[in-house]
Amino acid sequence: MFTPQGPSLRELAVQALSSVEHGYDLLAPKFDHTPFRTPDSVLDAVERALSAMGPFDRGLDLCCGTGAGLEVLRGLCRESATGVDISAGMLAVGRDRLAAGSGDDGEDGAAVGSPRLAWVRGDALALPFRPVFDLAVSFGAFGHFLPQQLPGLFAQVHSVLRPGGRFAFPLPAPAPPRSPWYWAALGFDTAMRVRNAVRRPPFVMYYRPFRLGRVRHELARAGFDVELFALPEFGSRPDGSPRCRMVVATRPDTPGGGAAGR
Repeated sequence: MFTPQGPSLRELAVQALSSVEHGYDLLAPKFDHTPFRTPDSVLDAVERALSAMGPFDRGLDLCCGTGAGLEVLRGLCRESATGVDISAGMLAVGRDRLAAGSGDDGEDGAAVGSPRLAWVRGDALALPFRPVFDLAVSFGAFGHFLPQQLPGLFAQVHSVLRPGGRFAFPLPAPAPPRSPWYWAALGFDTAMRVRNAVRRPPFVMYYRPFRLGRVRHELARAGFDVELFALPEFGSRPDGSPRCRMVVATRPDTPGGGAAGR
């Protein structure tokens, strides 16, 4: 699962015994060589699906890490793409990586004709922005929020979107009990609960609580209209349901929206 350039087991143990912020500061230089980074296949599928809903002017990557989602926004947004993350280490690695992969004629590492990139250190539960974005995305970060934090998280995203703005993210179907991934996720979550019961500060990272039913309910409570889009690149489960969906939550143009969609 890890490349030779990735972290050692000792480094991962040190990270897991730290706070979320400090843990990711430590992991940042090797993060892109771990399976924790969202796969390119998922990023590409979301970008293709969102491209049909644009154009977009200003995009926000929530909990951007080293900027994988910012690369998606760079292909979708015309004016700017902003990444926000609590880890200064992850932001620094992402800024350097995207600057190295871009032309050197534009501002902040962006090529001429590309949206301006910005990197902001901040807490997703207290976003430091006005309602200026018409697209927000997030990839692989929701395990860092406890279920009781979802109302506050979604309210924050709602507050920084323009009327009509969209909040989009992929949501894979849960693994069935016969799958080894089911037991791997259960074991990981159990280990994290034990760790957090005996050590402070906590390291919040749980794979199993972020489920579609709860997500749709909390997004609707926050005032979003919610739609689901199958990502056909990942096929279907035996019951015919998608293996991976894209959730698109839209801030209504007028007050009073927020009914759950299809």
